Amino acid sequence: MPPKRNGGKTWGILGAVAGVLVIGTLVSTAARNGGGSSSGGSDDGPRYRITVPQTLAGGEYKLAKDISQQATEAVPHDGANEHNIKAAGGQYSSGTKSLVMLGLYGVIDDPETAIEHSINGMTRDGKTEVAVEDKKFTPTGGGDSLTCGVDVRTEMGQKVTLPFCIWADSSASANVAETDASDLSKDPQSVDLQEFADKAAKIRSEVRKPVG
Repeated sequence: MPPKRNGGKTWGILGAVAGVLVIGTLVSTAARNGGGSSSGGSDDGPRYRITVPQTLAGGEYKLAKDISQQATEAVPHDGANEHNIKAAGGQYSSGTKSLVMLGLYGVIDDPETAIEHSINGMTRDGKTEVAVEDKKFTPTGGGDSLTCGVDVRTEMGQKVTLPFCIWADSSASANVAETDASDLSKDPQSVDLQEFADKAAKIRSEVRKPVG
């Protein structure tokens, strides 16, 4: 956990980060422009659901708060690109690092549209701006790509560097973002996004589970 003198502020910032991801998912499900075709969905229904494990990244992060209920209440169940949606997410901690994972599952018509809308939604509140443009990363060792970038958010007078990765398929999507209380205003250009993408890919394998 962060030092006590910074603990309250850090968790306040983490809550704000969770809010940013919720805003992104709201935009993703409610967006009426750029909706994709239904070809991304499976005729057999959703294949995956998103879970909230007690630990992430091979035990590196421990669950501090499950935010699934709040996210489910905030996110529309049906939108232009996503249907019969449920949300699941959690706030996690590891030393001075804090991580938020927020996912949707149901039917996603066009995964790329979901990714685009979620990323754009993260900067709609006027407090968050793009610091490093998002691009696709293939996890080291292979696997489906993730879209990752770095935003900078101003919260409680503090600039917060916020690396994130998002992925989506025809039945599930999730966004992972991290802050570090020991270096909240870290130079965005210094973030190793390949390393973060590898971590997010590991998290994807832990939170995405087959339906049934």
